[in-house]
Amino acid sequence: MVSNGNDAAKAKYEQKMPAFYYRPTRQDCTLLREQWIRAKYERNEFVRLERQEPYSAGYREGFLWKRGRDNGQFLSRKFILTEREGVLKYFNKHDAREPKAVMKIPTLNATFQPSKIGHPHGLQITYLKNNSTRNIFVYHEDAKEMVDWFNAIRAARFHFLQVAYPGAHNSDLVPKLTRNYIKEGYMEKTGPKHTEGFKKRWFTMDDRRLMYFRDPLDAYARGEVFIGSKDNSYTVLPGLPLSTQGNHWQFGITIVTPERKFLFACETEEAQLGWMASFQVVVNRPMLPQEYAVEAHFKHKP
Repeated sequence: MVSNGNDAAKAKYEQKMPAFYYRPTRQDCTLLREQWIRAKYERNEFVRLERQEPYSAGYREGFLWKRGRDNGQFLSRKFILTEREGVLKYFNKHDAREPKAVMKIPTLNATFQPSKIGHPHGLQITYLKNNSTRNIFVYHEDAKEMVDWFNAIRAARFHFLQVAYPGAHNSDLVPKLTRNYIKEGYMEKTGPKHTEGFKKRWFTMDDRRLMYFRDPLDAYARGEVFIGSKDNSYTVLPGLPLSTQGNHWQFGITIVTPERKFLFACETEEAQLGWMASFQVVVNRPMLPQEYAVEAHFKHKP
């Protein structure tokens, strides 16, 4: 009976739900879960198509609070998302003609990061610039406004992928619209010669890109490491080589790539096991054709 009731409610309140609209899980932030309920039951957005206009029109313009790259201050910035141009762009001045940054939809990602950003509506937007990852941290005081921006980005990505992969099923495209990071946290690392001192860095595992930063809210990574497949000579090992020099945290990890070894150290065994498990999932996964292109053009900044 409960199942039949749930099915009936879903048929009623989700009858016109767009494929790209993000359906939150229990693991998602409070903002996404609350706005999902409000969109579904209070605003009837998936019953009345005109109420989907803010995120399905192919164009969105508005102001978001954006964190400054150098001073860390959040300032109001004008953002424009246009599917026709295939970009998301923002302007430093409200009357500026030229954008400060242009983010191409094919490399765009967005993920809510309220704890990291320090605001319940905090969104981290990333894109590739010269094959390196650029971070932008934004929020809006209005909860619906922020989630509408998130779903507008997903809609733009969805329509781009429909053109890029004609005939592909929605079930294949939807997982590619936005992604949460596999893992984040602090580790220590040393340089390519393994004689440099270990330095504490914030690490982000974004699919096959392992990025490290001085600070979690840095705009650019200090370096990036491509994590390929075990079939392509990538290996993850517990511990560090006996020849490793310098003071470092006790629990080491060695990532072996075709070019070199990367050495990391974790503060606790729990952290080491968590990172090892995350790396292993990626290494055990066969590489896709497009990932070979990423590997070939990958730039590592030591």
